[in-house]
Amino acid sequence: MRIVSSDEVPWEDVEAIFDGSEPGKCHCQRYKVKGWIWRDSTLAERVAAHESQAARGSGLVAYVDGQPAGWVAVEPRSSYAKLLSMPIPWKARDEDKDDDGVWAVTCFVVRKGFRKQGLTYELAVASVEHARSRGARAVEAYPMIAAPGQNVTWGEMHVGARQVFEEAGFVQVTHPTKRRFVMRVDF
Repeated sequence: MRIVSSDEVPWEDVEAIFDGSEPGKCHCQRYKVKGWIWRDSTLAERVAAHESQAARGSGLVAYVDGQPAGWVAVEPRSSYAKLLSMPIPWKARDEDKDDDGVWAVTCFVVRKGFRKQGLTYELAVASVEHARSRGARAVEAYPMIAAPGQNVTWGEMHVGARQVFEEAGFVQVTHPTKRRFVMRVDF
């Protein structure tokens, strides 16, 4: 497996990961656009925004046997306007939300045919080094957990599971809701 910054790969490789999937409707724009994403933007606008962002290194692409297989969105937290305005991640926290030195991991996508191979774990680990190498002072994530036996849709778990981040060295900052965590690595 090889993991590369999105600004070093062709857009077609990123698009292949999202194409024909549920994540392809969002294109990692959920925390970027203001308003209700499906009502206030079109798919073409979300795809164009993601292409431009990926060209600037907004994430990492995992390759398995030379094929684009997975994606993780990781960039300065201040790039996520909607995230900064949501109350849940900020519950019981008093810090500068606009601090460019803090990066955020907001979305994982693993292409059909490459799932259940541990790619999200590898991408989470790589996101830490990527953020550090680009000057971040910290990187945080907003994972969820599911109750045993509970079915959770992709739409909820695109942020990653708590265990993925624990194994990548993130530690819990807060536990703002029954299923949501804020986890972080400080450098």
